[in-house]
Amino acid sequence: MVTVEGVDLDAQYIIKVPYNGTVPTGGDPLQNNLNIFYETGDIAWMITSTMLVLLMIPGVGFFYSGLARRKSALSLIWLSVMSAAVTSFQWFFWGYSLTFSRTGGPFIGTLENFGFKDVLAHPSVGSPRIPDLLFALYQGMFSAITVALATGAVAERGRMLPCVIFMFIWATVVYDPIARWTWSPLGWSYLMGGLDFAGGSPVHITSGAAALAYSMMLGKRRGHGTHELNYRPHSVSHIVIGTVFLWVGWFGFNAGSALSANMRAILAATVTNLSACLGGITWCVLDYRLEKKWSTVGFCSGVVAGLVSITPGSGYVPVWAAVPYGVLGAAFANYATKLKFLLRIDDSLDIFAVHGVGGFVGNLLTGFFAADYIAKLDGVSSIPGGWLNQNWIQLAYQLADSMAAGGYSFLVTCLILFLMNLIPGLQLRATEEAEILGIDDCEIGEFVMDFVEVTREVLNDFEAETVSGRYSEADDASRRRFNSPEQRHHHAPGFEKSHQQSNSGGIPLVDARMFGVQPARFNSRNQ
Repeated sequence: MVTVEGVDLDAQYIIKVPYNGTVPTGGDPLQNNLNIFYETGDIAWMITSTMLVLLMIPGVGFFYSGLARRKSALSLIWLSVMSAAVTSFQWFFWGYSLTFSRTGGPFIGTLENFGFKDVLAHPSVGSPRIPDLLFALYQGMFSAITVALATGAVAERGRMLPCVIFMFIWATVVYDPIARWTWSPLGWSYLMGGLDFAGGSPVHITSGAAALAYSMMLGKRRGHGTHELNYRPHSVSHIVIGTVFLWVGWFGFNAGSALSANMRAILAATVTNLSACLGGITWCVLDYRLEKKWSTVGFCSGVVAGLVSITPGSGYVPVWAAVPYGVLGAAFANYATKLKFLLRIDDSLDIFAVHGVGGFVGNLLTGFFAADYIAKLDGVSSIPGGWLNQNWIQLAYQLADSMAAGGYSFLVTCLILFLMNLIPGLQLRATEEAEILGIDDCEIGEFVMDFVEVTREVLNDFEAETVSGRYSEADDASRRRFNSPEQRHHHAPGFEKSHQQSNSGGIPLVDARMFGVQPARFNSRNQ
């Protein structure tokens, strides 16, 4: 008996026993205490990690929102949080079963666990240290964050209803098969020997390729390539807030992938933070080299690129390897932002550059730096390692897995969107008027910052100037009748002429028309 201050600890804590493997659900809770199979510390850590990954989803929304123009910023936050709802239901409905069912093939599972059937206290397929239900909850957050990353491609020109429907379909036919072959013990990449600790292929390469496909299928934004789209991010504060959410949440994303509170989780958390730091510094320095400005947006982009690149190797590589992960991941992602110009695809938020290219670089670096003794930190895992262990074939495995995930995601996403666009009511692209007024106004009726109220104030100021004789009384009375954004848009002075001409001075005329005035002229740079 162990006694501390008169308390019998043996009487307070349940003795853990090995699971006997006889009941699909783990046992009958009316007859047996199912908690005896698990350590409460492992369960507490995994619940915490689940909440941290959930925190990343609004982080993605804030990050994307800050990069976009004000008039379409709220739609990106809305789509991010909606992806959590839609994908969580899809995961419960059949996503988990298609990905992690104990029956099925190397590409897709069966509906054995449809609707979380028999998903309760049985030791999970991912780790015997946590129950099925907790593992399913945690992995569902991975599906949700992947969808949130991909749907940023609709920025400023995509309709929201088709995007919501796309979430469910895409999670089913793209994410689930790729996650199956990467993480399920029956998956072909897993059996081949591919190493992906937390989602280089299923999360980042997959979402990056899907975003590139979505951007291509939508077409370029109105005014792309002209001064009309020569704008700065509307809110750097939103970008910083989103980065903080992502940075904090990534500890649950990577360290939680150890599926237990152990030394491997500590190692994953350490390399995650170090890679993020090096990524932010690298991107910031690369931008300073060109502009002689210390860019906050550049630092935040580099942090995310560093987090992306370390994801597949976070549970396989030694601490010092986080330095090349962060530096190379951010550098390659930085230069990859130019690919959209070569491909002539308007990937407005650079999702493919940061997540697609960043995930690809991270996968390849894992082939170099994976070490057998790092994987063994959890006490059970055994891998042949990468080039550090003279396992030269590992790089080929990593390349095959990366190319398969990226190619499959891009092609199937294009097919899904092509078929959806043929269905009446599911046209992908917003109308030209919706683009001019902003997706927030046309499809939500709410705003991340109420620029519509600002336009009213500006117009009222100009109405006051009619006292000086600047406008006729008839013009003044006419202006007072225009209360809605649509009316101001169509009746703004010089609309017909400005509709056909771009503003060579910097601010888009389309934004100026929303205020009913010609814009002040100043220079701005394109992000």
